[in-house]
Amino acid sequence: MDSKDQDLVYRIKKLIEENKELTEQNKKISTEFEKIENELERYKKLIAIVPQELLPKDVMANLNERTLRFKMATVLYLDIQGLKDIASERNSQEIIDELDEIFIHFNSITTKYKIQKIKTIGDAYMVAGGVPVKNITNPIDVVLAALEMEEYLSNLKEQYEAQNKKFWNLRLGIHTGPVTATAYGKKKISYDLKGDTVNIATRMAAASDTGKINISVMTFELIREYFICEFHGKIPVKYMGDLDMYYVKRIKHAYSLDRKVGRVSNDIFRIKYNLRQITDLQELVLDMLERELPHYLYYHNYKHTIDVVNQAELIGYGEGVDDEAILILRTAALFHDAGHINGGYDGHEYRSTVIAREWLPKYNYTEEQIDRICDVIMATELPPRPEGNLLKRIICDADLDYLGRSDFIPVSNNLYRELKAQSKINSLNDWNKMQVKFLSNHQFFTETANKLREVNKQKQIDRISDIIVEDLDEAKKLEEDFEKQITLKNDK
Repeated sequence: MDSKDQDLVYRIKKLIEENKELTEQNKKISTEFEKIENELERYKKLIAIVPQELLPKDVMANLNERTLRFKMATVLYLDIQGLKDIASERNSQEIIDELDEIFIHFNSITTKYKIQKIKTIGDAYMVAGGVPVKNITNPIDVVLAALEMEEYLSNLKEQYEAQNKKFWNLRLGIHTGPVTATAYGKKKISYDLKGDTVNIATRMAAASDTGKINISVMTFELIREYFICEFHGKIPVKYMGDLDMYYVKRIKHAYSLDRKVGRVSNDIFRIKYNLRQITDLQELVLDMLERELPHYLYYHNYKHTIDVVNQAELIGYGEGVDDEAILILRTAALFHDAGHINGGYDGHEYRSTVIAREWLPKYNYTEEQIDRICDVIMATELPPRPEGNLLKRIICDADLDYLGRSDFIPVSNNLYRELKAQSKINSLNDWNKMQVKFLSNHQFFTETANKLREVNKQKQIDRISDIIVEDLDEAKKLEEDFEKQITLKNDK
């Protein structure tokens, strides 16, 4: 190989090395950027829900105008028509007062369903669900509000027509999709929405018949489980082709308290709604646990909470419980270790119920449901005593599900680290002896958990028994090896 070839090979090798370095740098930058985006998203959520008088001045200074993006919002555009006909028989001030009265009532409806009023332009009215606080239920909330608005105006129209007075006609359009919201103001924040979602909502209203609620297929797919809808036709939309439209007729009969009209939801509706809404609640609770749980909780962390929520639901369905019981179980599992954030290790179950009682009324849980949830949480105290109650038996089995899982050893090691950090156990060898005794005396309380975990639990007893030592030097070496493994894991 001559010098030119050698030089070429050298340069190629150098370029390969530089490329590797650039690739690694790019990975690091991407990871950091993702972290920044997540922190920014969390910051935006907090800004949206924290009262502004509690915010620092430097934060307030940036609140005059800011842009927020929402992946899923539901926009309702409401067009009140008939101004020319009404103006022929009433003076302008009377018409303005009449419109004001209607919009004031609409504002009370939007407040009831936690929907954000966007703007009122003449006789047009726009609101959005999922802004500024993101939530998964916003399509349902907006449709419920639309039904209530339509009923209110329909009743008012009957009263006016009984007096031979002309009244407004109403057309409503709804669409669900991404929006960009610009926030203005200091003490009172207002929002301006932009994007195709807004434009499509206005087109849904324009394509609607008088007194009808016209929704896009996107909204329809998200609310069809709860409402009776009727296919209305198609409308061409730029870059989307022909978009299907549906009229919302009413709440489904099975979910309606007033079965003839279908405007008022019953308990079955609210339970199904809460089962969907718990996704939002879970995100907030897990975020709180991740941020506020003590650092020494290697076992009772947010990952354990996720495990218990999932397993409680799985065992619940295996035991054949109804939807409300699943809601009780999932919520109890979500909060069962929350008490660790504001007190010592012991007695955290009761403190968890205190937090649950503070949070749950904001998410439409009834007092009876909250009492049941707190009762189930208290059943997770050790030793478990479910006292014959099926939901308590399920939560106890979900909480100790790891006893019969294949990852038992690493999970129990995390629990050992947690207990040792609080001086509740002296050595790994003592912990293994304690585990064998606990496993030998433990029993799963439900048939589902027994089928899933009991066989594997017996294997764990044999595995741990094999690594128990009686010699003190061997026990010391076992502890040293464990500490080395933890150090290596932390270094990685």
